[in-house]
Amino acid sequence: MNFGTVLKRARMIAGLSQEELAEKLCMGRTAISRIENDRLEPRISDVIRWGQATQATELIAAMLCGIDVATLLQNIGMLIGGFILWF
Repeated sequence: MNFGTVLKRARMIAGLSQEELAEKLCMGRTAISRIENDRLEPRISDVIRWGQATQATELIAAMLCGIDVATLLQNIGMLIGGFILWF
């Protein structure tokens, strides 16, 4: 399974650089880059800690359960946008 795009997005939304996240996870910056570019398969423990470090635990849980996160985020965005327009 390719987690890289979702993990990178979680890191960017949290406002962390690869170096900052690497420090929080006790990993090298190159390992972060390789995971985000789907050149290194992360361990489940790394994915869980990534979610905790980026405060995206729900996103990570959805991804691990096989939910298409991109579609989920798009649907939530449309729901919120429609809700705002309704008011």
